Amino acid sequence: MTEDAKIEVRRLTEQDVPEVAANEALCFTQPWAAHNFLEALERKDILYAVAEEEGHIVGHAGVYTVLGEGEIVNVAVHPDFRCRGVAYQMLSYLMSIAPEIGTEDFTLEVRAGNKAAIRLYEKLGFETEGVRPGFYDFPKEDALIMWKRKR
Repeated sequence: MTEDAKIEVRRLTEQDVPEVAANEALCFTQPWAAHNFLEALERKDILYAVAEEEGHIVGHAGVYTVLGEGEIVNVAVHPDFRCRGVAYQMLSYLMSIAPEIGTEDFTLEVRAGNKAAIRLYEKLGFETEGVRPGFYDFPKEDALIMWKRKR
């Protein structure tokens, strides 16, 4: 994998799940298992995107729709590919296709101390609208609740 290789963002497929689950385990202290991603693929109210470079999955992200509102989940980029715009590309892609499942407003939770992610979400138009005290474990930390609403 080279710095010059092109990142392709596309929908998650069943064939991607083993690599996505491995990436998830690298990125989170409480990762989803492969079966969680397979279950998500079967649902009509969930979309997942992957970022791929030279045939390898380097990131993934999802959006769940509940009553027309999309919750952004599982935003993960392999440590070797961070700070290259991968998450921005995946989220932009997801938000562009989410109207297919009736979603135009988006929300997410982010660790209050994750300044890089907060900057990313702000760049995408999200605004902090609340706090969930003690939301995260390992380590215990507050979550910021952020929204991007169609105006």
